[in-house]
Amino acid sequence: MAKIAVLGGGESGVGAAVLAKVKGFDVFLSDISTLSADNKKTLKKYNIQYEEGGHTWEKVLDASEIIKSPGIPETAPLVAKAIEMDIPIISEIEFAGRYDTAKKICITGSNGKTTTTSLIYYMLKNVGLNVGLGGNIGRSYAYQVATEHFDIYVLELSSFQLDNMYDFKADIAILLNITPDHLDRYGYDLQNYVNAKFRITQNMAAEDCFIFCSDDDVTVKNLNQIVIKAQMLPITQEHTVEKGAYTLGGRMHVNYGNDPYEMAVSDLSLQGKHNVYNSMAAALTGKLMNITNDGIRNALTSFAPVEHRMEKVLSVGGVLYVNDSKATNVNSTWYALECMTTSVVLILGGKDKGNDYEPLFDLVRAKVRAIVCMGVDNTKIHAAFDDKVDAIVDTLSAEEAVRAASRLAVEGDTVLLSPCCASFDLFKSYEDRGRQFKEAVRNL
Repeated sequence: MAKIAVLGGGESGVGAAVLAKVKGFDVFLSDISTLSADNKKTLKKYNIQYEEGGHTWEKVLDASEIIKSPGIPETAPLVAKAIEMDIPIISEIEFAGRYDTAKKICITGSNGKTTTTSLIYYMLKNVGLNVGLGGNIGRSYAYQVATEHFDIYVLELSSFQLDNMYDFKADIAILLNITPDHLDRYGYDLQNYVNAKFRITQNMAAEDCFIFCSDDDVTVKNLNQIVIKAQMLPITQEHTVEKGAYTLGGRMHVNYGNDPYEMAVSDLSLQGKHNVYNSMAAALTGKLMNITNDGIRNALTSFAPVEHRMEKVLSVGGVLYVNDSKATNVNSTWYALECMTTSVVLILGGKDKGNDYEPLFDLVRAKVRAIVCMGVDNTKIHAAFDDKVDAIVDTLSAEEAVRAASRLAVEGDTVLLSPCCASFDLFKSYEDRGRQFKEAVRNL
């Protein structure tokens, strides 16, 4: 019986372990941290061997293949040793794809992928299709392949998940944008990160479709250097296209097939320039999936924002509090500030991933009254913004940050949590950060 080792016991790892067990492999899961009670219960239910609080190298390296959770870098000593020993290392997505015959719609990008993935899933589910949601969002894709049957999957794929995918193929691939992110994982070389993102197009055939943003300079620059056999469908807000989606005169136009679709941009449920791109990608996917114009319109006008992405929490004393905890890079925060029509008290900070804050300077000067730092080390934020706002304060918890922001804000302002950084210095995840922020706002 072939042996599979799974590194990491979170949602991704446990799902991969269950699928491996169901498919008849000898499975061993290893995590350097403590597993959640729910994940232990699942592993025990399927009689899967596991360890927590450290790795038994001999057992992991005895495997014929290793499924690595996306959060573990290749520089981790155990992973580096496995590479040295030529043990194949794959992602949960790669593994699950081997056993899944469903149509796969895959979305990546530095920003907007969770919103776009959720919107496409919502649209397909609304018209009664048998569709699953997975990848970097929702339940493990591998667990769903092991335990359920869907005709279609909508998968959000991070660069970390794409890194260890080799034979997996998307039927529809969407690349929303590429801006510097996670550079600490890519040797501080943007090209390495770009190459990871473009892996979403690998193995695609002529009958498949690749949706990309033709307004994104980094994407367009790299299109000519990567062989893509799939049909290329641009989305743009800067010019018109014969096939694809574009905006003109305040209207969104979607051209594919014999029945073009158009609607007023002002009717979209998701507002802001970045959300127009997300909506165009979703509408174009709808066309590719033969969704009627009414079905597309219903989804684009009724979809509610996802949690932790420009989520309005409460108004307290005339001040609106907005949770954009999922903004873990500079470009996400740029989009958030670009949407703002009021003066802002901005909560920034966390684990810096090699950020260059310069793209935010003009927006901060124009819109930000004060900055509240919420992180262990705020040195770079102070260096970037001390001379651009009237006040910057340091805090070490969501509660402290919200209290400080409430003192700095005046009636009519927005307090915006859009941190630019990863959450792992003070919080378990961006979700944990967002929920603690919302709880602190409710307690004001």
